[in-house]
This record gives sequence, structure tokens and C-alpha cells, in this order.
Amino acid sequence: MATKKTIVTKESIVSLYMDYVLEHSEKPKSVYSFSKMNNFSETEFYAFFGTIESIEKEVFKIFVEKTVNLLNLNQEYQMYDMKSKMLSFYFTLFEIMTANRSYVVLVLKEHDNNLKKLDLLSGLKSSFKTYLNEIITDDFRTQQERLQDIQEKAFQESSWIQLLLTIKFWLDDSSPAFEKTDIYIEKSVKANFELMNIAPIDSLIDFGKFIFKEKIYKK
Repeated sequence: MATKKTIVTKESIVSLYMDYVLEHSEKPKSVYSFSKMNNFSETEFYAFFGTIESIEKEVFKIFVEKTVNLLNLNQEYQMYDMKSKMLSFYFTLFEIMTANRSYVVLVLKEHDNNLKKLDLLSGLKSSFKTYLNEIITDDFRTQQERLQDIQEKAFQESSWIQLLLTIKFWLDDSSPAFEKTDIYIEKSVKANFELMNIAPIDSLIDFGKFIFKEKIYKK
């Protein structure tokens, strides 16, 4: 019986790649071997990706895209303020990441002290910043009118660092259902938004106490 031909799409390549990494604890050695193993041609692979490494970046980009698509299916979400949208984004993104935790831990754990410089998260950063641009409201821009460009860039950069720190916390979280990550998300998002409103003291103190308890006073 002839081998069934693989239907090649960007999503199918990503799925096959993730399966390979989980089964072998390493990425494929070459496009040739990966394509041959999965019964499609190199030409079909190159229609979607230029290198094996580019699939790594796509995985995290897809996580964000799926998150945004799910959020947009909820009509109530469209009425949320910026902070509520951000909280919804975080909780949904980390649900998706938790569903793929074995893969995420495998590829990120060895780099968890230097996530900011990790190239495979560049797709995540790009998609996340696009999302941030979409949720910034006219009210926010009006409030920061005199420093609009600087403030928006500061919001993007602080939000990106916040996301990386949350991923780091989640990677280390061993609580049931990652409930401590949920608490971290609520406190860090609140603190980030209050920083943008130049009224950070209460939330920063509360967030600082939580981090101190979890990371320093844990033992």
C-alpha cells in the first residue's frame, strides 16, 4: 500500500516540528531529514519556512495569534477597557501555553535567565506589540498627549518585559493549576498600568511583597 501523502500547511509543519522536538528533545538536523521523515518535499517546506529555526519563532507567534482570535470571538471583550483586555490576553495566552507546556519548558527552560535576548521569541514579541497597538485607546493617548510617542513606547517595552517575567515565573511555578501565576498576572498587570498613570505606589508595593514571598522568602 502506498504511503499516504502528507497535506502540507504552515500549521501542519509547526505541529510536526513540535512533535519531533518533544520526541527527540532536540530540533531536526536538517530540512531534508525532517521533510523526508514526514513524507513531504523540501520544496513544500520552503513554501512556508526558510529554515528549521524559523519554525521555532512561528510557534510562539501562533500562540499569540490563537489568543487574539479567541478573544475576538467574545463580544463582551470588545467592550473591555485596556487593563481588562490585557488581563484577558494573559489568561488566555497562558492557557494555550499550558496546553503546550512540555514543549515550551523544553525549549525555554535552559534560557530562562536570558529570555529577553532569545531569538526564538522574536515572533512572540512582534505579534505581542501588534496586539498592544490594537488595544491602546484614544483615552490613553489623550491622557498622555504631551509625551504620546515616548509613553506609548514605554508602555510597549514595559509590557514586553512584563510578559517575559511572567513566562519566567510560569516556568518555575509548581503550584496546582499554576494558580500562583494567575496571582502574578493580576498583580503585575495592575502595577504596569498604574505605572503608566504615574500612580504606582500601592500596586507596586503589593506586587513587590508577592515577589519577595515567592522568590526570596519561599524557603
